[in-house]
Amino acid sequence: MELWPKRVGPVSSSRNPSVGTYSLQQNCPLISRPCSARIVVPHRPLSGQGNGPESHDCQEPFGTQGRGGYFDDFGIIRDVMQNHLFQILSLVAMEKPASTSAEDIRNEKVKVLKCIEPLKLEDTVLGQYVGDPDGEGDAREGYLDDPTVPRGSVTPTFAAAVFRIKNERWDGVPFLLRCGKALNERKAEVRIQFADVPGDIFKGGCKRNELVIRVQPNEAVYCKFMTKQPGMSFSPEETELDLTYGSRYKLYLSDLHGQSVPNLEKIVVSNFSQISRDELYEAWRIFTPVLHKIEKDKPKPIPYKYGGRGPKEYDELAEKNNFTFTGTYKWKNPNL
Repeated sequence: MELWPKRVGPVSSSRNPSVGTYSLQQNCPLISRPCSARIVVPHRPLSGQGNGPESHDCQEPFGTQGRGGYFDDFGIIRDVMQNHLFQILSLVAMEKPASTSAEDIRNEKVKVLKCIEPLKLEDTVLGQYVGDPDGEGDAREGYLDDPTVPRGSVTPTFAAAVFRIKNERWDGVPFLLRCGKALNERKAEVRIQFADVPGDIFKGGCKRNELVIRVQPNEAVYCKFMTKQPGMSFSPEETELDLTYGSRYKLYLSDLHGQSVPNLEKIVVSNFSQISRDELYEAWRIFTPVLHKIEKDKPKPIPYKYGGRGPKEYDELAEKNNFTFTGTYKWKNPNL
Protein backbone atom coordinates (compact mmCIF):
# COMPACT_ATOMS: atom_id res chain seq x y z
CA MET A 1 0.00 0.00 0.00
CA GLU A 2 1.37 3.40 -0.97
CA LEU A 3 1.68 5.49 2.17
CA TRP A 4 3.44 8.42 0.55
CA PRO A 5 1.28 9.31 -2.48
CA LYS A 6 2.37 12.01 -4.87
CA ARG A 7 -0.56 14.16 -3.77
CA VAL A 8 0.73 14.48 -0.25
CA GLY A 9 -1.48 17.49 0.41
CA PRO A 10 -0.70 20.37 2.67
CA VAL A 11 1.92 19.04 5.00
CA SER A 12 3.05 22.41 3.68
CA SER A 13 0.14 24.65 2.73
CA SER A 14 -0.26 28.39 2.59
CA ARG A 15 -3.91 28.85 3.40
CA ASN A 16 -5.19 26.78 6.28
CA PRO A 17 -4.22 26.48 9.93
CA SER A 18 -0.79 24.90 9.39
CA VAL A 19 2.03 25.55 6.97
CA GLY A 20 4.70 22.88 7.32
CA THR A 21 5.85 23.21 10.92
CA TYR A 22 3.68 26.34 11.27
CA SER A 23 1.01 24.33 12.99
CA LEU A 24 -2.28 24.95 14.73
CA GLN A 25 -0.62 24.02 17.99
CA GLN A 26 2.29 26.43 17.63
CA ASN A 27 0.01 29.39 17.21
CA CYS A 28 -2.56 28.23 19.76
CA PRO A 29 -0.92 27.57 23.13
CA LEU A 30 -4.34 26.59 24.44
CA ILE A 31 -3.88 23.24 22.72
CA SER A 32 -0.86 22.44 24.87
CA ARG A 33 -2.40 23.77 28.09
CA PRO A 34 -5.21 21.21 28.47
CA CYS A 35 -2.66 18.53 27.70
CA SER A 36 -0.41 19.97 30.42
CA ALA A 37 -3.30 20.20 32.86
CA ARG A 38 -4.17 16.53 32.40
CA ILE A 39 -0.53 15.57 32.96
CA VAL A 40 0.31 17.88 35.90
CA VAL A 41 -3.00 17.38 37.73
CA PRO A 42 -4.08 13.88 36.74
CA HIS A 43 -7.82 13.37 36.45
CA ARG A 44 -7.96 9.90 34.95
CA PRO A 45 -11.68 9.41 35.75
CA LEU A 46 -12.43 12.37 33.44
CA SER A 47 -10.72 10.87 30.41
CA GLY A 48 -11.05 7.40 29.02
CA GLN A 49 -13.34 4.42 29.21
CA GLY A 50 -16.77 4.88 30.73
CA ASN A 51 -17.10 8.45 29.48
CA GLY A 52 -18.84 9.85 26.44
CA PRO A 53 -17.37 10.70 23.02
CA GLU A 54 -15.07 13.53 22.00
CA SER A 55 -15.71 15.98 19.16
CA HIS A 56 -12.92 17.98 17.49
CA ASP A 57 -14.17 20.76 15.21
CA CYS A 58 -12.56 23.24 12.82
CA GLN A 59 -15.17 25.40 11.10
CA GLU A 60 -14.83 28.30 8.67
CA PRO A 61 -17.73 30.66 7.82
CA PHE A 62 -16.42 31.41 4.31
CA GLY A 63 -15.98 29.46 1.09
CA THR A 64 -12.99 29.16 -1.21
CA GLN A 65 -13.18 32.86 -2.17
CA GLY A 66 -11.65 32.40 -5.60
CA ARG A 67 -8.96 29.96 -4.44
CA GLY A 68 -10.91 26.83 -5.29
CA GLY A 69 -8.39 25.76 -7.91
CA TYR A 70 -5.76 25.21 -5.24
CA PHE A 71 -8.20 23.70 -2.74
CA ASP A 72 -9.68 21.30 -5.30
CA ASP A 73 -6.33 19.53 -5.66
CA PHE A 74 -6.41 18.48 -2.01
CA GLY A 75 -9.89 18.64 -0.49
CA ILE A 76 -10.86 19.23 3.11
CA ILE A 77 -9.51 15.93 4.47
CA ARG A 78 -5.92 16.59 3.38
CA ASP A 79 -6.22 20.32 3.94
CA VAL A 80 -7.46 20.25 7.53
CA MET A 81 -8.39 16.89 9.03
CA GLN A 82 -5.32 14.79 8.26
CA ASN A 83 -2.88 17.25 9.76
CA HIS A 84 -4.42 19.99 11.93
CA LEU A 85 -7.23 18.07 13.61
CA PHE A 86 -5.20 14.90 13.90
CA GLN A 87 -2.44 16.77 15.70
CA ILE A 88 -5.00 18.01 18.22
CA LEU A 89 -6.37 14.49 18.63
CA SER A 90 -2.92 13.06 19.35
CA LEU A 91 -2.17 15.75 21.95
CA VAL A 92 -5.48 15.26 23.74
CA ALA A 93 -5.32 11.45 23.71
CA MET A 94 -1.62 10.81 24.38
CA GLU A 95 -0.37 9.41 27.68
CA LYS A 96 1.88 11.30 30.07
CA PRO A 97 5.35 11.67 28.48
CA ALA A 98 8.54 10.93 30.40
CA SER A 99 9.40 14.65 30.27
CA THR A 100 8.42 17.83 28.47
CA SER A 101 11.13 17.35 25.84
CA ALA A 102 10.04 17.38 22.22
CA GLU A 103 11.27 13.81 21.69
CA ASP A 104 9.34 12.36 24.64
CA ILE A 105 6.15 14.16 23.61
CA ARG A 106 6.48 13.01 20.00
CA ASN A 107 7.00 9.43 21.18
CA GLU A 108 3.71 9.48 23.10
CA LYS A 109 1.88 11.02 20.16
CA VAL A 110 3.19 8.26 17.89
CA LYS A 111 2.16 5.59 20.41
CA VAL A 112 -1.46 6.75 20.43
CA LEU A 113 -1.56 7.11 16.63
CA LYS A 114 -0.38 3.51 16.29
CA CYS A 115 -3.53 2.46 18.18
CA ILE A 116 -5.89 4.01 15.61
CA GLU A 117 -7.28 1.80 12.85
CA PRO A 118 -7.31 3.03 9.22
CA LEU A 119 -10.33 5.18 8.43
CA LYS A 120 -13.16 3.59 6.43
CA LEU A 121 -15.46 5.40 4.03
CA GLU A 122 -18.54 4.17 5.91
CA ASP A 123 -17.29 6.05 8.99
CA THR A 124 -17.21 9.37 7.15
CA VAL A 125 -19.61 12.04 5.94
CA LEU A 126 -18.52 14.12 2.93
CA GLY A 127 -20.25 17.32 1.90
CA GLN A 128 -19.96 20.21 -0.55
CA TYR A 129 -21.52 23.60 0.03
CA VAL A 130 -24.09 25.10 -2.32
CA GLY A 131 -25.29 28.68 -2.52
CA ASP A 132 -28.07 29.98 -0.29
CA PRO A 133 -30.61 31.73 -2.54
CA ASP A 134 -31.75 33.79 0.45
CA GLY A 135 -28.21 34.76 1.42
CA GLU A 136 -26.20 37.87 0.63
CA GLY A 137 -22.94 38.32 -1.26
CA ASP A 138 -20.70 35.24 -1.29
CA ALA A 139 -23.34 33.21 0.54
CA ARG A 140 -25.37 33.01 -2.68
CA GLU A 141 -22.57 31.14 -4.46
CA GLY A 142 -21.75 27.48 -4.04
CA TYR A 143 -18.41 25.73 -4.39
CA LEU A 144 -19.05 24.88 -8.04
CA ASP A 145 -19.83 28.56 -8.75
CA ASP A 146 -16.19 29.43 -8.06
CA PRO A 147 -14.68 29.95 -11.55
CA THR A 148 -11.38 28.40 -10.41
CA VAL A 149 -13.08 25.09 -9.49
CA PRO A 150 -13.24 22.41 -12.23
CA ARG A 151 -16.73 21.90 -13.60
CA GLY A 152 -18.57 19.05 -11.89
CA SER A 153 -15.95 18.66 -9.15
CA VAL A 154 -16.83 16.19 -6.39
CA THR A 155 -14.13 17.45 -4.01
CA PRO A 156 -15.59 17.66 -0.48
CA THR A 157 -15.58 20.98 1.35
CA PHE A 158 -16.91 19.31 4.50
CA ALA A 159 -15.75 16.11 6.15
CA ALA A 160 -16.65 14.34 9.37
CA ALA A 161 -15.22 11.05 10.55
CA VAL A 162 -15.21 8.84 13.61
CA PHE A 163 -11.99 7.30 14.92
CA ARG A 164 -11.46 4.67 17.59
CA ILE A 165 -8.33 4.30 19.69
CA LYS A 166 -7.61 0.71 20.64
CA ASN A 167 -5.78 1.09 23.93
CA GLU A 168 -6.55 0.69 27.63
CA ARG A 169 -7.60 4.28 28.23
CA TRP A 170 -9.70 5.04 25.16
CA ASP A 171 -11.15 1.71 24.05
CA GLY A 172 -14.86 2.26 23.40
CA VAL A 173 -14.64 6.08 23.28
CA PRO A 174 -15.36 7.46 19.79
CA PHE A 175 -13.44 10.51 18.55
CA LEU A 176 -15.42 12.58 16.05
CA LEU A 177 -13.50 14.97 13.81
CA ARG A 178 -15.34 17.57 11.76
CA CYS A 179 -14.09 20.33 9.47
CA GLY A 180 -15.69 22.38 6.76
CA LYS A 181 -16.00 25.58 4.80
CA ALA A 182 -18.98 27.92 4.44
CA LEU A 183 -20.45 26.89 7.80
CA ASN A 184 -22.43 28.97 10.27
CA GLU A 185 -19.53 30.15 12.43
CA ARG A 186 -15.77 30.38 12.74
CA LYS A 187 -14.70 27.98 15.43
CA ALA A 188 -11.97 25.52 16.37
CA GLU A 189 -12.57 23.53 19.53
CA VAL A 190 -12.34 20.22 21.35
CA ARG A 191 -15.54 19.10 23.10
CA ILE A 192 -15.37 16.21 25.57
CA GLN A 193 -18.87 14.99 26.34
CA PHE A 194 -19.36 13.00 29.53
CA ALA A 195 -21.65 10.00 29.73
CA ASP A 196 -25.16 10.33 31.11
CA VAL A 197 -25.53 9.94 34.87
CA PRO A 198 -27.41 6.72 35.65
CA GLY A 199 -30.64 7.00 37.58
CA ASP A 200 -31.89 10.33 36.19
CA ILE A 201 -34.27 11.88 38.76
CA PHE A 202 -34.94 15.00 36.66
CA LYS A 203 -37.06 13.20 34.05
CA GLY A 204 -34.79 13.98 31.12
CA GLY A 205 -34.35 17.64 32.09
CA CYS A 206 -30.55 17.40 32.28
CA LYS A 207 -28.18 17.76 29.35
CA ARG A 208 -24.78 16.10 29.25
CA ASN A 209 -21.86 17.76 31.01
CA GLU A 210 -19.05 18.84 28.69
CA LEU A 211 -15.45 20.01 28.92
CA VAL A 212 -14.76 22.40 26.04
CA ILE A 213 -11.36 23.63 24.87
CA ARG A 214 -11.97 26.65 22.64
CA VAL A 215 -8.95 27.11 20.39
CA GLN A 216 -10.27 30.07 18.42
CA PRO A 217 -11.73 32.62 18.47
CA ASN A 218 -11.93 33.84 22.10
CA GLU A 219 -9.57 31.19 23.46
CA ALA A 220 -10.92 29.54 26.60
CA VAL A 221 -11.38 26.35 28.55
CA TYR A 222 -14.78 25.89 30.14
CA CYS A 223 -16.89 23.16 31.67
CA LYS A 224 -20.58 23.17 30.80
CA PHE A 225 -22.66 21.47 33.43
CA MET A 226 -26.15 21.38 34.90
CA THR A 227 -27.04 23.34 38.03
CA LYS A 228 -30.22 23.93 39.95
CA GLN A 229 -31.97 27.22 39.28
CA PRO A 230 -32.25 29.55 42.31
CA GLY A 231 -35.47 29.24 44.25
CA MET A 232 -37.68 26.48 45.56
CA SER A 233 -37.96 24.54 42.32
CA PHE A 234 -35.75 21.66 41.22
CA SER A 235 -35.45 22.85 37.64
CA PRO A 236 -31.91 22.28 36.26
CA GLU A 237 -30.26 24.69 33.82
CA GLU A 238 -27.01 24.79 31.85
CA THR A 239 -24.16 26.99 33.04
CA GLU A 240 -20.34 26.94 32.99
CA LEU A 241 -17.09 27.32 34.83
CA ASP A 242 -14.53 28.90 32.54
CA LEU A 243 -10.99 30.08 32.01
CA THR A 244 -11.09 32.79 29.37
CA TYR A 245 -7.51 33.03 28.19
CA GLY A 246 -7.43 36.71 27.22
CA SER A 247 -9.14 37.77 30.46
CA ARG A 248 -7.01 35.67 32.79
CA TYR A 249 -3.61 36.34 31.22
CA LYS A 250 -4.31 39.82 29.83
CA LEU A 251 -2.82 39.15 26.43
CA TYR A 252 -3.96 39.01 22.84
CA LEU A 253 -3.65 35.87 20.75
CA SER A 254 -3.72 36.54 17.03
CA ASP A 255 -5.60 34.21 14.72
CA LEU A 256 -4.04 31.10 13.20
CA HIS A 257 -3.01 32.78 9.96
CA GLY A 258 -1.81 36.12 11.29
CA GLN A 259 0.92 35.36 13.79
CA SER A 260 4.41 35.67 12.34
CA VAL A 261 6.66 37.13 15.06
CA PRO A 262 8.17 34.41 17.31
CA ASN A 263 7.59 34.80 21.04
CA LEU A 264 8.54 32.93 24.19
CA GLU A 265 5.18 31.15 24.42
CA LYS A 266 5.59 29.89 20.88
CA ILE A 267 9.05 28.52 21.66
CA VAL A 268 7.84 26.78 24.83
CA VAL A 269 4.82 25.08 23.23
CA SER A 270 6.79 24.08 20.13
CA ASN A 271 7.73 20.90 21.97
CA PHE A 272 4.08 19.93 21.81
CA SER A 273 3.68 20.74 18.15
CA GLN A 274 6.79 19.54 16.33
CA ILE A 275 5.85 16.78 13.91
CA SER A 276 8.13 13.81 13.37
CA ARG A 277 8.39 11.54 10.34
CA ASP A 278 6.89 8.71 12.40
CA GLU A 279 3.81 10.85 13.11
CA LEU A 280 3.39 11.63 9.42
CA TYR A 281 3.76 7.96 8.55
CA GLU A 282 1.06 6.94 11.04
CA ALA A 283 -1.27 9.69 9.85
CA TRP A 284 -0.92 8.55 6.25
CA ARG A 285 -1.36 4.93 7.29
CA ILE A 286 -4.71 5.90 8.79
CA PHE A 287 -5.92 8.17 5.97
CA THR A 288 -4.39 6.76 2.76
CA PRO A 289 -6.89 3.90 2.23
CA VAL A 290 -9.95 6.15 2.42
CA LEU A 291 -8.31 8.88 0.33
CA HIS A 292 -7.50 6.35 -2.40
CA LYS A 293 -11.05 5.00 -2.29
CA ILE A 294 -12.50 8.51 -2.59
CA GLU A 295 -10.24 9.24 -5.57
CA LYS A 296 -11.16 5.94 -7.22
CA ASP A 297 -14.93 5.81 -6.58
CA LYS A 298 -15.52 9.60 -6.64
CA PRO A 299 -18.54 9.51 -4.30
CA LYS A 300 -20.79 12.52 -4.74
CA PRO A 301 -20.59 14.75 -1.66
CA ILE A 302 -23.79 15.66 0.16
CA PRO A 303 -24.87 19.24 -0.63
CA TYR A 304 -25.28 21.61 2.31
CA LYS A 305 -26.35 25.22 2.31
CA TYR A 306 -23.79 28.01 2.72
CA GLY A 307 -24.00 29.32 6.29
CA GLY A 308 -25.55 26.19 7.80
CA ARG A 309 -24.24 23.53 10.18
CA GLY A 310 -23.31 21.16 7.38
CA PRO A 311 -25.01 17.98 6.19
CA LYS A 312 -27.64 16.52 8.53
CA GLU A 313 -25.93 13.18 7.99
CA TYR A 314 -23.20 14.40 10.34
CA ASP A 315 -25.71 14.60 13.19
CA GLU A 316 -26.79 11.06 12.33
CA LEU A 317 -23.16 9.88 12.45
CA ALA A 318 -22.65 11.64 15.79
CA GLU A 319 -25.85 10.22 17.27
CA LYS A 320 -24.88 6.74 16.08
CA ASN A 321 -21.66 7.14 18.08
CA ASN A 322 -23.45 8.41 21.20
CA PHE A 323 -22.60 12.11 20.76
CA THR A 324 -25.59 14.32 21.55
CA PHE A 325 -25.98 17.79 20.04
CA THR A 326 -28.69 19.91 21.65
CA GLY A 327 -27.86 23.48 20.60
CA THR A 328 -29.60 24.75 23.74
CA TYR A 329 -26.53 26.44 25.24
CA LYS A 330 -24.01 28.83 23.75
CA TRP A 331 -20.96 29.99 25.65
CA LYS A 332 -20.62 33.78 25.94
CA ASN A 333 -17.23 35.45 25.95
CA PRO A 334 -17.10 37.50 29.19
CA ASN A 335 -14.79 40.03 27.50
CA LEU A 336 -17.48 41.11 25.02
